[in-house]
Amino acid sequence: MKTLFERSVAGRCCTVLPTCDVEYKAPAVQREKKLHLPELSETDISRHYTELAKQTFGVNDGFYPLGSCTMKYNPKINEVTAALPGFAEIHPLQDHAEGCLKVLKTAEEYLCEITGMDAMTFQPAAGAHGELTGLMLIKRYHELNGHPERRKIIVPDSAHGTNPASSAMCGFTVVNIPSAEDGCVDLEKLKEACGEDTAGLMLTNPNTLGIFDRNIREITRIVHEAGGLCYYDGANLNAVMGIVRPGDMGFDCIHLNLHKSFSTPHGGGGPGSGPVGCKSFLEPYLPGEKIVSEEDGTLKAEPRDERSIGAVRSFRGNFLVVVKALTYLITLGKEGVPQVAENAVLNANYLKHLLEGTYETVNKGVCMHEFVLTLEGMKKETGVSAMDIAKALQDHGIHPPTMYFPLNVHEALMIEPTETESRETLDAAAEAFLSVYAQAKADPEQMHHTPLHSPISRPDEVTAARHPVLRQTFDD
Repeated sequence: MKTLFERSVAGRCCTVLPTCDVEYKAPAVQREKKLHLPELSETDISRHYTELAKQTFGVNDGFYPLGSCTMKYNPKINEVTAALPGFAEIHPLQDHAEGCLKVLKTAEEYLCEITGMDAMTFQPAAGAHGELTGLMLIKRYHELNGHPERRKIIVPDSAHGTNPASSAMCGFTVVNIPSAEDGCVDLEKLKEACGEDTAGLMLTNPNTLGIFDRNIREITRIVHEAGGLCYYDGANLNAVMGIVRPGDMGFDCIHLNLHKSFSTPHGGGGPGSGPVGCKSFLEPYLPGEKIVSEEDGTLKAEPRDERSIGAVRSFRGNFLVVVKALTYLITLGKEGVPQVAENAVLNANYLKHLLEGTYETVNKGVCMHEFVLTLEGMKKETGVSAMDIAKALQDHGIHPPTMYFPLNVHEALMIEPTETESRETLDAAAEAFLSVYAQAKADPEQMHHTPLHSPISRPDEVTAARHPVLRQTFDD
């Protein structure tokens, strides 16, 4: 499709402004070159974005099993609440807006109860930002307690890719440890990695294979005995929220993905929210302000003391995302939160069962919220890759699963159906997966050209990665 610049016609506009009735004074500093802006009618603009919407696949379009991303349906009541004028039109500097402080305080209390933490900040804007913030807490803790030499973060090979990246950004050295044969943390390798220079461990449980590590208390004990702290990546919390709490597993701090587990819009690059919770001994190091109750019951925001790591974002984070997440929790109620986890696990195991026997699954027993397929055998036999299977699913109205992740599984497809999908949807998805498998066996060559019926055919991804066209160019 054409870009807005390609649609542009000189002199065309969608708003007619009255003639300026004051003398025009050119600014002292002006651009050396003409500012190129597209000139379009309102109809042109409307049709452009409608066409874009038709070419974009979202949860509202169909099945979206993007593993570890928890692409669940977002109830419209969340949007209605966030659009209330008292929330949508508030300015961050209006500290007297006690209703907004009440939202933040209540959300903190609910999320601390769910995670087993004692305090929380909403400043981080997304999951990886939360990771960085949590690591900064760990770094600050060791420095202020006289152990600046603790500079190593242990990261299992099944961890999310952002974990080592966040550790490196925070100035830590990453120590990678392999998984055991069961897909969980190798305890002996963990013991070997722990020492006087250990700052902490980054881990998500269940892990990216969809396995709940039964040794989790032993894992956190080993790290704590070595003097390190334990960080919980909340990416997979949807599988266990309301069932078990990371704080009870032995974790000291955690980030949450409100735009995943707590049902606020996920696509389009944002807005996200990655609040960080921690145990009480780390609370002094949290960024931003804390909300406290006065003697008369009113709320106010207070700055933290000098031990804080300082602000990691402006004001109090993406506030309206918190409004949506709190609406979701209030809608679910105490009984509904564990039902989300139970249904997510049920859906994953149901779909896994339908595909087993045809596809090769990595986790052979009961999985949690997601499971991983390996196409390594098919790739060797037919030349059809995990990428080919994922692309072919688009012709069946299914968004591709997560591809080639986790990195310790060759030709991996990671599938997470989430709790909001019906049995009928899962049956149809299984039928599509099995159909694609049969197609791969019957005509491997055609699989390299799929999708055949989507708005955009398969792009040349190597060229796109090496020679991206990121901006419009002009002759003048």
